[in-house]
Amino acid sequence: MTIADAVFLFVAGFLSGVVNAIAGGGTFLTFGAMTLTGLPPIVASATSAITQFPGYVTSTLAYAREIRADRREAMVLGAWSLVGGLIGALILVSMSNAAFRVLVPWLILGATLVFAAGPYLRPKTLSPEKPVSPAGLAGQFVTSIYGGFFGAGMGIMTLAVLGLTKGGDYHRLNALKNFLALVIAAMAIVVFASGDVVAWPQAAIMVPAGAIGGYAGVWAARRVPQPVIRGLVVAVGLALTVYYFVMG
Repeated sequence: MTIADAVFLFVAGFLSGVVNAIAGGGTFLTFGAMTLTGLPPIVASATSAITQFPGYVTSTLAYAREIRADRREAMVLGAWSLVGGLIGALILVSMSNAAFRVLVPWLILGATLVFAAGPYLRPKTLSPEKPVSPAGLAGQFVTSIYGGFFGAGMGIMTLAVLGLTKGGDYHRLNALKNFLALVIAAMAIVVFASGDVVAWPQAAIMVPAGAIGGYAGVWAARRVPQPVIRGLVVAVGLALTVYYFVMG
């Protein structure tokens, strides 16, 4: 890793923290930056999960009261998400880089489309609340497998599943989403670390950069309209899609 690569990764980590604080989508930047600096796609995906983890921790702690209010369902959904995250992460580490590279442009394209549709998938602030249904458990299980495998757009997918199958106040659903993302990422990280597919020097650069970016993102959120940031993230996602389709 050259000094130029380290600077590039730090900037990407910082910007991922900013966009995550405002609109989400930081995985596009961290994964893209690591592959552009030469990391194999599986290592880049696994390391990206590490770089996003601190943000999941802090956002979950910020929503601790709401999570306690839904403690039972958080535990049930968390158990399903733990298993799903394990399955997804095991699928990733069992693949070859060549096989995963074929999937990368399709994964990024799908995640970009989900991200672009995010405002339309977001549940209403107030809607009738009901116990999470079997369909909700199944939907979250599938989402958690995807989250352990790749992760980009996972939060939007989780919110959509919870909004459609559980309902209730948006902030309580968002709290559950953050908690489930934390569970999935934690399980995935255990698998990735055990499978020796994490680039720790790159992670050491991007984790603090993401933390600083997350703090700066709060400042930016008050000044930059969310649609602008969302548009930029979608543009990055589409550019990466074209790049990986062309470069193979």
